[in-house]
Amino acid sequence: MPKVVDHDQRRVELVNATWRVIARHGIEGATLREIATEAGFANGALKPYFGTKDDLLTFAFGHVFRQTNLRIARTTAGLTGLAAVRAYCHEILPLDETRVSEARIVIPFWQKALNSAAKAQLHNESMLQWRLALLGHVAEARAAGEVHTSITDTDIVGHLMDVVLGAQITTSLSPDEHSPELLVLQLDGYLHLLATGS
Repeated sequence: MPKVVDHDQRRVELVNATWRVIARHGIEGATLREIATEAGFANGALKPYFGTKDDLLTFAFGHVFRQTNLRIARTTAGLTGLAAVRAYCHEILPLDETRVSEARIVIPFWQKALNSAAKAQLHNESMLQWRLALLGHVAEARAAGEVHTSITDTDIVGHLMDVVLGAQITTSLSPDEHSPELLVLQLDGYLHLLATGS
């Protein structure tokens, strides 16, 4: 009887292998052959799932986005206002090896999105989802009297997005200068400014 293959699981295994290969060699050095070897598959086994490295990178970006959203849903459950904002941002910031690996997938995807309308659209739709969710939490915080600043909610969310996405780049490039502790201090400092107005 032929072996039953769990195709969804195989895709996830390939994405996880992609993280490891990109972490070692960068996106340009990450070949489909090496990714297949890292995942323990024959090179030809990738073809039914990903015809090109770009296809794999797009799937990997979507996988990272979904995994981040699952963590966000868990950590923000029952939280409101600025506490929810803080927990939300923590799941995007590269605070552990998993989130650093995710950043290493996201950064080359951004590079490809510069010249791909489809990738740019996927990124824009994903980031809009995050911005709208954060906007809801910030509005809730302001209504509860937790925010004391004349900066608009939209601008606050813009700042937060710049912080969390920028941290993915700076941590990937200069990990020794951007420790998890520093990233948390920077986020907390900004949230303190929102809460106190000073």
